[in-house]
Amino acid sequence: MSEHLRYAEGGEVHLDFHGATNTTIDFIISRYGVEAMDAIFKKVGKDVYRSIHDDLVAGDTGQLVRHWRHFFTRENCDYDIEVGADEIVLTVRRCTAWHHVAKLVGTPSPHFCDQTSRTNEALAEGSPYAIDTEITGPGACRQVIRRRA
Repeated sequence: MSEHLRYAEGGEVHLDFHGATNTTIDFIISRYGVEAMDAIFKKVGKDVYRSIHDDLVAGDTGQLVRHWRHFFTRENCDYDIEVGADEIVLTVRRCTAWHHVAKLVGTPSPHFCDQTSRTNEALAEGSPYAIDTEITGPGACRQVIRRRA
């Protein structure tokens, strides 16, 4: 079990990188297609967040929950996490990233939230868990970790 967070930076938050991410998503999809973007998100889930993925494969959800708490708190999102016996539910009522991009460009890419959905799928791949991501509204979602049947 990893007790540390690989990415646990503090200090000033620079939300404009979400705008750069939004532009990059649209560029990659227009040039190479959704499949290429999904392949990149899969690599993010398995390679960039390798320690979280490895913990999930080992049956430990702790680092992912700590990661969620760190970043959603750091970015001042309106969210909560319920850790139950059978599932862990992250409810994001107001995603700071999505709303910041909306402020920058008007309408975020229709694929902006794919970075969460596809990365979650990759994080859980090969593990005893599934992570379902449901977009519940503009800049809002529900992410559920539960053991596979």
